Parts: sequence; C-alpha cells; structure tokens
Amino acid sequence: MNRKSIRALPFLIFILFHLSKSEDEEVKQSLVGFMDKLAAARDKSWGWNMTSDPCKDKWLGVSCDSQLQAVRKIVLDELNLTGVLDIASVCKASSLSVLSLENNNVVGIISEEIGNCKRLTHLYLSGNQLSGGLPDSLKQLSNLKRFEISNNSFTGEVPDLSRISGLISFLVQDNQLSGQIPNLDFSNLIDFNVSNNNFSGPIPDVKGRFTADSFSGDPLLCGELVSNPCPPSAAPEASKKKSKKPSTKQFLIYSGYVLLGLIVVLLVALKLGSRKKPKEKKVVEVKKKGKVEASTSSSSNKTSATATSVTSKATEQKSEYSISSVESGVVMSSLVLLSSPTAQGLRFEDLLRAPAELLGKGKHGSLYKVMLYNGETTLAVKRIRDWSISSEDFKRRMKRLDQARHPNVLPSVAFYCSKQEKLLVYEYQSNGNLFKLLHGSQNGQAFDWGSRLNVAASVSEALAYMHEELYEDGIAHGNLKSTNILFNKDMDPCISEYGLMVLDNIGQSQPNSYKNNIDLGFKADNYSLGVILLELLTGKLVHNSGFDLAQWVQSVVREEWTVEVFDKALIMEGASEERMLNLLQIALKCINPNPYERPSINQVALMINTLKDEEDRSIISEA
Repeated sequence: MNRKSIRALPFLIFILFHLSKSEDEEVKQSLVGFMDKLAAARDKSWGWNMTSDPCKDKWLGVSCDSQLQAVRKIVLDELNLTGVLDIASVCKASSLSVLSLENNNVVGIISEEIGNCKRLTHLYLSGNQLSGGLPDSLKQLSNLKRFEISNNSFTGEVPDLSRISGLISFLVQDNQLSGQIPNLDFSNLIDFNVSNNNFSGPIPDVKGRFTADSFSGDPLLCGELVSNPCPPSAAPEASKKKSKKPSTKQFLIYSGYVLLGLIVVLLVALKLGSRKKPKEKKVVEVKKKGKVEASTSSSSNKTSATATSVTSKATEQKSEYSISSVESGVVMSSLVLLSSPTAQGLRFEDLLRAPAELLGKGKHGSLYKVMLYNGETTLAVKRIRDWSISSEDFKRRMKRLDQARHPNVLPSVAFYCSKQEKLLVYEYQSNGNLFKLLHGSQNGQAFDWGSRLNVAASVSEALAYMHEELYEDGIAHGNLKSTNILFNKDMDPCISEYGLMVLDNIGQSQPNSYKNNIDLGFKADNYSLGVILLELLTGKLVHNSGFDLAQWVQSVVREEWTVEVFDKALIMEGASEERMLNLLQIALKCINPNPYERPSINQVALMINTLKDEEDRSIISEA
C-alpha cells in the first residue's frame, strides 16, 4: 500500500462509518413512522422514538440479532392498535424476519413494498380489519414459512406462491378471496385453511393432509373432499393447458440446441479454413512457454500472486486448447457465463490478469480469491483436480445446477472446462464459514442458540429443495461440511460447492456399491447434515487427534449423560434444553449407520423447521 493510500484510509473509514450510521438512522426513522401510523398516542415506555435505540433500549415488541445491530422481529399482538398498516416503512428494516400484528384493529392494505422484506419468514396479520387485494410481490418472499392473514377483509385472487418452497403455514380463512386455490406444496404444509371465502374451481391434491373443514364455506369449490363433483370439462382443460406449456418450452430448447450446433459447425469451418501449418508451430512455442511459467509459479509457494500464478496450469491448458481445436476440429469455449448479473462481460483473460490470493488447498482442489477491476469486484475461483467426468457431462451438470437455484445455495456465476482443468467462479463471500464461526476466533460475536437453529433450518431446507430438484439427475452435494457453509453479506447461511465432488464415503461400509447407488448417495448428504447438527449442538470439532464427534456423541448418549454433549455456551445462555434434545435426536437419526434407516431430507427439514417455529413462538410469547 503506498503512502497516499495510507493517508486516505482514515478518511475512508470516517466516511464509511457515517454512511452506515446515517443508514441506521434512516431505518429507525422509518420504524418510528410505522408505529406513528399504528398508534399515534402511545405509552412512552414502549420506546419507538428517535431518542432511543430499537435494540439496545428494547423497544416494545422488537427483537434484534445477537450483536444488537439489526431488527429481526416485530411482534405487536393484542395491543388494541387502531391505525394504518405501513408496509413500506417497516420493510426498510431489511433484516426483518418476523412481523406479527395479530388481533388488533389495524386497517389498510398489504402494499407492493412487502417484496422489500426479502428475509421475512413469518407474517402474522390475522384478526384485523385489513382489506384490498394481495400484491404480486408476495411471490418474491422466497424465505416465507408462515403466512397467516385470517379474519380480515382481503379480496381478489391469491398470487402464484409456488416458488415459495418452504411454506409450512397458509391460513387465509374468513376473508373474501376469490379465484382458484393457489398452487402450493401440500407435502410440506402443516397448517392450511381457505374456508369462508369465495374460492372456486377444483380442490388441488392435498396429499391426504387436510380435511373438508379447510375448504368449508366456499360453495364454488368442487372435488371429492367437499362432495361436489367437478364438471367433466374442468379437469381435461386444466391438463391440456398444463401439457401445452412444457411442449412449447421443449420446442424452444431443442431449437436453441439446433441453432447452437449450426453456429459451432460454422465456427469450426472458419477456423480450419483460416489456420495454416506455420501458425501451429507458433502455438506449440506458446505452450512451452506456458509450461515454464507454470513450473516457476509452483516453485514460488506464495499464497498471494497474480492470476497467472493462480491459474498457471489453466494457462497451460489454454495453450493446449489452441492445438487440440485444430487437430480434433472442436472449438473450445474459454469461459461459460451463467445467469448471474455478476458474470456479465467477464472473460477468461480477466481472470488471468487479475491479482489473486490462495485461500486454501484440499484433496479435491484449491480455492482462490480474485480481485477484478481494481478491486471493484471480488470473486472466488474453485480449481478442481482429478475429477473423472467428461467435459460434456461437466457442462451439463453446471447448467443443471444453475437452473436449480435456492436462496441458501451459493450459485456459480461462470465455469471453465477442459480435459484436465476445471474452474468454477463464485461471488466471494466475505463473512467466512460455519467452521470458523464455531471453532475459530469469533471476535467477541456471540453465536447463540437461535442463530444456530436458524442455520440448521436454512441448510436443511435448502438441501431438501436441491435433492428434490436434482434427484432425477443423480446430483447430490457429495461433500457437505461446515467449511462449505458460507455466510453472505446478511449473515444468511449458503451451501457452497453443491454437486462438485464425487461423493465422500461418509457413514457407510461398502464404498463400491455405495458410490454406484443414487439413493445411498443422497443419504450420504443426510449423514453429513447430521454431523453439522452435532457441530452446532456441541461446538466441537468433527475430527481432532483421533477424536470422532459422531462416535463420541453416540457413546455419551448410551451412557445417559446426554446433557454433557451440549456446548457450554448454550447452557450458560439458557437455551431450551428440550429443543436442544430434540435437535440432537434428529442428528442421531441422520447419522444412523444404516443409510436406509436415515429419514428423508424432507422429513429432516420439516422436523427442524417445526423446532425453529416453536423457538420463534416462545420468543414471541416472552416479548
């Protein structure tokens, strides 16, 4: 760092501090405005004013994160509030996960700004006088688990909520909603009721989980549950519409493949026509030079270097592509960009020229931090070694993974592939991983029971989604561990490196048959999740000088000293022993030595989310 940069540093820190402070003030001002509209006259002991802090001064009904910096929950039930619901103001608190105003007399609407509450998991508005239609932006709340708006006066159709995969509660009874019942994942729902509305059309397949009581008072509904047969034309028409869409999509996909094939053939013809023998010789010389640079780079053993050293082997392989493209008649793409906006305009040459830092090496490859455009963009590049998968299968897998997206799974933004070299590019996550948070220096940050339970719920739910989406493709994670659970800028957990490795043989006794069986492959992820749950509960390393965490926990439980397994920090915090024991039982089921006796990942996610919901309810009741 030069002297000018050093002199500028205090000024930059000053500016950043005041920017963050002004943002906090803006959020606080919005929250005060939110309360002003709900209850203009209120007790001073409530807080909710500009002279106090919502977290440190404990505003009524407000719960914050463990660092007392961000508002997580607002619970204002049964306070006789008679004002107007101001969604735009309350959603300025971008970390808000729970909003509950049940059993008041609040009026107004759920405005489109509800889509700004990206982290919202629980929305409780039952028992008020709210009205108007439900906004389309509801479908943007991908983390939503409970949606309860019963006993209001909402009208119109319910927007498409099918993308909200983790919804476990949908209570909208006693309103004036109309149209068809929304397409929900009834296999995950625990609470569901649409009675006493104006819904019409056929009742969807509820997987036998709900009775006629959930649909009573909607005379225009039809189906077996309500003993009202649907018209013969209704079902065929629906299936016709449903089948039409996929066929159109398939036609577009196949047309794209044909067009792409024609382009590739044309490029091959142009390449073959334009290249001559003398040029081939020149390429060979470049290849030799690349090898010299690679050997020089490998001998330096520096953890921070230019991307030429980071991807020296990749540079060498790039030179080989120049030769093989002529010899085999195949044009190799240098870098394949995926659907993330971060990758727009990114070139392989950019990765080669950019400064980089070696973050770590493992048996499957190396990880680098690469800084582009003078530090404006920071990426993580995973270099995979010794993976016996063809280039075509690798490309197909990467594109399939890009299609199966979940908010808690870190997507790759681009990839590079050859016979010997495979690189994957991700957005760099600066908040570290679960391993460091549990076992490394926490810098005074508390990793409390609620935060650990949230990690368990988010990871299990994301894994369940990916398993369901990718089961037919046979793509499990294969290497799930605490170092592969990263935290994004909002400190939400994200599973990284999904589907990149040959499955580790964790918790099984017959490696050959295990690897060749898809079902057992997915069960291996369940085992790995169980080990992560044990890490969260015990705070201990998985392996340490001959110590095996799973074996130790099982032995302690057998000796009936179960409480001894829990992290002392959780005991001192006063975490619910009952819920810790329940999570321990889930973990033990996941690490069952017999893979066939392990619960499905959907069952695991449902059990953990039920625990988390109990935890949230207890916090709400204590507030």
